[in-house]
Amino acid sequence: MKTSHRILIGATLCMALGFAGCASTGSSSFPYKNYPVADGSAVAGEGRTVLFHGNPLVLAGAGIKVGDTLRDVMLTQTDLSPLAITDTKGKGKVRIISVVPSLDTPVCEEQTHYLSEKNKGLDKMIELVTVSVDTPFAQKRFAKEAQIDNVTFLSDYKDAEFGKAYGLFIKGPHILARTIMVIDANNTVRHLQITPELVQLPDLDKAFAVAKSLITAS
Repeated sequence: MKTSHRILIGATLCMALGFAGCASTGSSSFPYKNYPVADGSAVAGEGRTVLFHGNPLVLAGAGIKVGDTLRDVMLTQTDLSPLAITDTKGKGKVRIISVVPSLDTPVCEEQTHYLSEKNKGLDKMIELVTVSVDTPFAQKRFAKEAQIDNVTFLSDYKDAEFGKAYGLFIKGPHILARTIMVIDANNTVRHLQITPELVQLPDLDKAFAVAKSLITAS
């Protein structure tokens, strides 16, 4: 790919992710747009790729796969205090970790609302976590305006340590690949989907089903 083409893609992506956000309505009735759900999964890790409107973006960092143990990486909470992803309040229970490029974009907003509002009561039994590179201030503002109080928001804004540790970091625009993970009570990754195309949603209903099966099995 020519350098000029890469620059154009990067600029387009940054504009889409940085300025094309859909502001939260502040209403409990979120206007779902029913964005397409990804079929299949990309692979995490150095040199792997995901697409943005068909254009490849290269991932960086060590890969993660089903069967791996959750890696001990520090993130930042909305009150600016550090917290390891392995030590969130749901430690020892099933957890769903939703990774989004930026909360201030339409697809990421819908993904986070869906996680919060359509989990079929799982939030009473497991922890729901959202990770993004948005600042803790932006995450706190988003949660307040969206009226979401059943999701733990964690920021990877400093050095993208989470993204690099899981092979989900996209260097150019400094964002994370769209991902859904289900973690069991022993911190093992039991389900993982990285959307091959950034503008598509992960299959959250499938993640909910896996989480429910883990609860039932225990």
